[in-house]
Amino acid sequence: MGYLRDAVKIAHEAGRLLAEFYGMRVGFELKGDFDLVTEADRASERLVVERLVAHYPDHAIVAEEGGGHESASEYRWFVDPLDGTTNFAHGYPAFNVTMALAKGDEIIVGVVYDPLRDEMFAAEKGSGAWLNEQRMHVSKARRLADSLVSTGFPSKKRSQNVNIHFYHQLAMSTHGVRRGGSAALDLSYVACGRLDGFWEFGLNPWDLAAGTLLVSEAGGVVSDMKGAPHNLKSAHLLVDNGLIHQEILDTFQEIFAGHYRHPMPAIVPS
Repeated sequence: MGYLRDAVKIAHEAGRLLAEFYGMRVGFELKGDFDLVTEADRASERLVVERLVAHYPDHAIVAEEGGGHESASEYRWFVDPLDGTTNFAHGYPAFNVTMALAKGDEIIVGVVYDPLRDEMFAAEKGSGAWLNEQRMHVSKARRLADSLVSTGFPSKKRSQNVNIHFYHQLAMSTHGVRRGGSAALDLSYVACGRLDGFWEFGLNPWDLAAGTLLVSEAGGVVSDMKGAPHNLKSAHLLVDNGLIHQEILDTFQEIFAGHYRHPMPAIVPS
């Protein structure tokens, strides 16, 4: 399908632009008290939106920095021109450009491109998921105790976010919890088997649209953290390889109810 081909081409171009900015170590501004934005975010978004409008002038575009394109079309693109801006601004090498196309409420195309590793994660509904030229599959871990999982924390309202409770319980129940700072890459890593699961609260549609398609097309499971079907307006997200899905849901159910398998350790004065 031409949609996927064009998305891959545009993501490559935007990724090369991000890599150039990354080498220059551009400064950043604050959106509100905590959210960062850089010149690279804006330049990448302009490029992506211009290319999409040129290819598909009737399609709607929802972009993180507000440079989208309104339309009554049933086709809608979700664009994060620089996912992992905080990493990028500090020189931490974990960021990407991510794009997804929805037809109505169904995501039909998704790409996540990591320019520093030249890794293109791409999927089309019903056609599987790919990392560059290799077909992707989720991991085969069958127990939470044998799994490596990941999560993220918001840049704003951190004091109101309850994820630290989930983080601690999963950290004690798995091989470890990673916090990479890029939801799209975390989702991509579940799709290709580098991670066995990922969860997070309060993600935006452009953060997760492409990645959830990658996971499902790679054989994984996508739901909210209580096991209900996930959609772009869900309050939280859980993806995994399917084999550990129920075990994670059981653990989450306990945490939502305030029951902890692993109590927080006491602080002992030195």
